[in-house]
Amino acid sequence: MNIPKNYSDELDDIDLKIIELLQENARISAKDMAEKVFLSSTSVATRVENLIKRGIIANFKATINPLALGFYTKAFISVEVEPSQKKEFYPYIDTIKNVIQCNCVTGDFSMLLEVMFHNTIELDQFIGELQNFGKTKTLIVFSTSVEHREIYWK
Repeated sequence: MNIPKNYSDELDDIDLKIIELLQENARISAKDMAEKVFLSSTSVATRVENLIKRGIIANFKATINPLALGFYTKAFISVEVEPSQKKEFYPYIDTIKNVIQCNCVTGDFSMLLEVMFHNTIELDQFIGELQNFGKTKTLIVFSTSVEHREIYWK
């Protein structure tokens, strides 16, 4: 895994404001950002391009409401994967589009998955497949009080 360089000390107030504006609305125009940071649109576009090149801005994406697409079952699954199985596990889990995130963690289990399915029947079938790798423990989410949010750097 490549760990990006820590640029936090090299960012000025304008860079931080641009990042904040993009986190609030990734579709904001350079013109609108320029008005808020008191620079030209060209200067703002150059700064955004530099933030991308330096790996500070990783991507731009649309956030989809999973409920609107019928994904009503969210769960966290811990999986006990032996180190020798990781070469097989990682490519497999990467193909499962219902896996929102996969983390290698410490503790009794080696993997922690966040998943979303249409219903518990689909979730149950997936857990059955996961058990080929080892023991699982599943937590089904009833509600989420804090949605995923961008990192707070200040």
